[in-house]
Amino acid sequence: MPRLVIGVQDFRIMMASMKSRVAFSAVLVSVVSLWLLIFGSVFADVTALPRSTPEEQGISSTAVRSFIEAADDQIDTLHSFMLLRHGHVIAEAWWKPESADKPHVMWSLSKSYNATAVGFAAGEGKLSLDDPVLKFFPEEAPADPSANLQAMRVRDLLTMSGGHDVEPKFDLEVGPSVKDFLAHPVTHQPGTYFRYNTPGSYMLSAIVTKATGQTVIDYLKPRLFEPLGIKNPEWGTTAEGYNFGGYGLFIRTEDIAKFGQLYLQKGEWNGKQLLPVSWVEAATKKQVENDKAPSGRTSDWQQGYGFQFWRCQHNAYRGDGRDGQICLVIPEQDAVIAITAKTGQMQTELDLVWEKLLPAFRDQALPSNAAELAKLQQVAADLTAHPAKQAK
Repeated sequence: MPRLVIGVQDFRIMMASMKSRVAFSAVLVSVVSLWLLIFGSVFADVTALPRSTPEEQGISSTAVRSFIEAADDQIDTLHSFMLLRHGHVIAEAWWKPESADKPHVMWSLSKSYNATAVGFAAGEGKLSLDDPVLKFFPEEAPADPSANLQAMRVRDLLTMSGGHDVEPKFDLEVGPSVKDFLAHPVTHQPGTYFRYNTPGSYMLSAIVTKATGQTVIDYLKPRLFEPLGIKNPEWGTTAEGYNFGGYGLFIRTEDIAKFGQLYLQKGEWNGKQLLPVSWVEAATKKQVENDKAPSGRTSDWQQGYGFQFWRCQHNAYRGDGRDGQICLVIPEQDAVIAITAKTGQMQTELDLVWEKLLPAFRDQALPSNAAELAKLQQVAADLTAHPAKQAK
């Protein structure tokens, strides 16, 4: 076998070449590191909503500050607030120790996301809103189902009018049960009697899984969460393998705002139609009356109910959840408001929107006001949560 002979001069040339490559690699690493240092923050979250000032989007910083100060004074306690106008975040605030990157429990605001999965599945032809509920659960159905149970449809679950006189009992930690729900007496003809019903929302979650072969959270990831840049959502699951549906979702404040903006835009996002327009319109309009229900004690709980969305005063609509979680959409003002909280004062949250923000919206941009904007930003930066004192 021939021997490889390398002369001294060849060896020197080879070593010089290796040194040159090492030096080039070091320079390249330095350049990339410098680029990331300078521009990394700019591209840190390309899915974030665009930012603007209140004045640029037709509302004064003074009005927004007045809302935040009133909410901080009158409500025990908000955790976060975000205001969107014309698709731009124009105000945002967190009550310490809450923060922008901290996921928050949605409680029943989860229902609106859960229903959105139904909307996607219906749009893809995987189910119909007029499908009987029993169609999906032949093994869990009672041996002799009542006529009312046989008549219960998917749309009846969406509108909280499945026919139950009272909500089936369940353990929040464990979650509802399909079999228990189907065994519960269906006193009223489905579609005729509104009764808030979290196990009914759980049934919608189970139906989506039966129709698609995926849990709601997995089904929504490529259709909703990923397109909107909603990162690392968490949703509890029952022993039956279904997401809780009616509660249990954890996401961030901006994720709520994005969801509201999607609905405000009739299901369109970045030039692509994600949700069918027909679904958005049906889900957010009044499908059933709810003013006589036990939940109808205050004005914004008497305006009608859609597909897991509440109608509000001022032609607005919302998803909401226990302790003050709110995704409020005001189409006539092209505005979305996201709130997280730990409070029993949900009507006060909405009342302050109607009192402080709604009258302040203008059709045109306002002159810039650096001084008032600075005051707003300072107030937003100095907030601390103050939970209501527990009765002894």
